[in-house]
Amino acid sequence: MTSLKRTPLYPLYAETGEPRCIDFGGWELPVQFYGIQKEHEAVRERAGLFDVSHMGEFMLGGEGACGFISSLTTGDIAALEDGQAVYTFMCYENGGVVDDLIVYRLQEEQYMLVVNAGNLDKDADWIKSRLPQGIEFRDVSGDTALIALQGPAALQVLQKVSDTEGLQQLKPFRFIRRGAVGGAPALISRTGYTGEDGFELYVSSAEAAGIWRALIAAGEEFGLLPCGLGARDTLRFEAKLPLYGQELSADITPLEAGLSYFVKLGKGDFVGREALAAQKEAGVPRKLVGLEMIDRGIARSHYPVFAEGRQIGEVTTGTQSPTLKRNLALALIETEFASIGTEVEVEIRGKKLKAEIVKAPFYKNTPAHKEMISKANAGSADTQNESEKGVNTP
Repeated sequence: MTSLKRTPLYPLYAETGEPRCIDFGGWELPVQFYGIQKEHEAVRERAGLFDVSHMGEFMLGGEGACGFISSLTTGDIAALEDGQAVYTFMCYENGGVVDDLIVYRLQEEQYMLVVNAGNLDKDADWIKSRLPQGIEFRDVSGDTALIALQGPAALQVLQKVSDTEGLQQLKPFRFIRRGAVGGAPALISRTGYTGEDGFELYVSSAEAAGIWRALIAAGEEFGLLPCGLGARDTLRFEAKLPLYGQELSADITPLEAGLSYFVKLGKGDFVGREALAAQKEAGVPRKLVGLEMIDRGIARSHYPVFAEGRQIGEVTTGTQSPTLKRNLALALIETEFASIGTEVEVEIRGKKLKAEIVKAPFYKNTPAHKEMISKANAGSADTQNESEKGVNTP
């Protein structure tokens, strides 16, 4: 029997709450510490702390690194400045997604790529199989811990344990390469996956425990809670932030997922560009939409969606929204049925229950950190009137 991998913070889980761990892609990770509802509310109203050290980090450098990364991703890597990051995709030739990732420009021709844990080996093989001579690839995932501090009070908590200059002025998807947290070196990035303001802290695995404890102590007065995978999923779902394997996959293109903003067809050639350009020209056959259940029931991932007596797609993610207390879902369906107000049916345990197409994201925050949600959904509401879109602007 293969043993599960553990992050450097695993021994600290038992110090707070009543952690319950699960097998998440071969990692033993906490699904909750105090309960998903409490942790979700903590992030929306105060602050939450996540161990996401299972994520993968690759370093790429050398002359031509910018052009190489650009040839593999949909983003405009050449437009990045030092200290700036971009959310992007690596795609297959057919436009399906190898992985969604964040590219950090450390300095000229020096980059860090942050990839999903479940795709780490696949991503590394994908990149190395195309690696030109003279560009160095290093997988530093084992030496790197990643802590996400999220919520309206995130900045206040971080300032208690970091005297790094510029934290308050740091813009979304910008980072401080040589910061410090709890006296230890840290790359401090103002990103996140919750729909709230927040920071992601890349630190040495050896220093992670001390930093985690310092943040827990600093956050006590603000009501900070350690949070697990459960709340991370409900938070990103409400903000319509995609999860690989559900809203994105080898069979789902970024355009179908409503993420056209992050596909820069005009930047030059990249893997999958031809297929994505053709799909944009012809019009996407499927769209990711929001659903609200009319009948009583909760739509779950992969439940089939019907209209006019036939299946038109399936649910990608669904739950009762902890913030809104409504039974909501995201679904990938045929474009002709994607207009707001269209009534469809979701098959739940053999019964077809009524649902309605509604606007998504379901939750839009008001703090400064709006960029990810705004841009992620800027191209996803083609079926809505301009007055209905409700898309935040940075």
